[in-house]
Amino acid sequence: MSGGGRTLRQNHPSAGKESRSEIQVLVVDDSPVVREFLVHILNSATGLRVVGTAHDGNEALAWVHHRVPDVITMDIHMPNMDGFEATRQIMETCPVPIVIVSSTTSIKEVATTFRALEVGALAVVSCPDGIGHARHEASSRELIEIVKLMSEVRVVRRWARNRGAAPSDPMIHVPPDKNHAVPIELVVVGASTGGPQALRLLLAGLPKDFPVPVVIVQHIAPGFLGGLVEWLAGFCALPVQIAQEGERIRAGRVYFAPDGHQMAINQAGLIRLVQDAPVNIHRPSVSYLFHSVAKTYGRKAVGVLLTGMGKDGAAELALMKGYGAVTIVQDADSSVVHGMPGEAIRLEAADYILEPGAISALLAQLTGSGRS
Repeated sequence: MSGGGRTLRQNHPSAGKESRSEIQVLVVDDSPVVREFLVHILNSATGLRVVGTAHDGNEALAWVHHRVPDVITMDIHMPNMDGFEATRQIMETCPVPIVIVSSTTSIKEVATTFRALEVGALAVVSCPDGIGHARHEASSRELIEIVKLMSEVRVVRRWARNRGAAPSDPMIHVPPDKNHAVPIELVVVGASTGGPQALRLLLAGLPKDFPVPVVIVQHIAPGFLGGLVEWLAGFCALPVQIAQEGERIRAGRVYFAPDGHQMAINQAGLIRLVQDAPVNIHRPSVSYLFHSVAKTYGRKAVGVLLTGMGKDGAAELALMKGYGAVTIVQDADSSVVHGMPGEAIRLEAADYILEPGAISALLAQLTGSGRS
């Protein structure tokens, strides 16, 4: 494997003509070992082809201005120009779908990594585990799936700064049968791919006097949750924390399900964390959380399903609606991937279909908060 030079590097197939039916990928990482590892994984997937690599942000910029790929995998911590600045400049000059690939699990460094979403990156994923590791194949498939999905997302200049902005003081019509017939006591939220961006907008829009607990399941790679929570706390007027077993949920606080546990809320308002089997391949699962509150909270709950691939939480959102809960899903235009909310819409599980800023406004209206 070659060292990190300063010339642009393009990878050409050994045989065959270039096919535009293949998704063309640029890999950006300062480590030669990691670059070659990612190239190997991505080139092994049907429909993907790495057409170039770059050692740092400067090389990535030069590459994109020379030849625009379909998607970029971007490291954050690099010399000369880091991945954050490279992402910002690419999205401002020649927008390309960008997936941040990170191998760090330090809370501070992961929180910094998530800042790339603020300037237009679409997703943050962990670098696949090494060959021979028990999770190598699964983590490689996850990366391949995200790269393929993100290549289909239409990005525009300064997308992350403008997209999904809430209208000023939006007023959402609340149907009579949902309008405070029973006081809301709990908001539960599920999100997957694209969720961090949506949660940033949603949580930033909640007023500081928001009077009920917010409990969230976000599908995320192990080790990334602490950094995500720290990053989101910087936008939210409410305390944001990782849930603890047996803790009583409190008004005006935001709780995230921890790695590797299913989370439920019982009728007494206590958090229950268990290691039950994955649901819809996920642990934590949105379905598990929503199912736990459907019967116990009924009309006193609000269920929110945000962007994400798959169908986790969709059927259980319909169950919540059947028990009288207010149900909300993210709209297609503001979703990075409309799989989960789209499935909920197909099941007629949604009372409202809104972008994240409008969801915040609706939650404030339903709970009577933010009026001061």
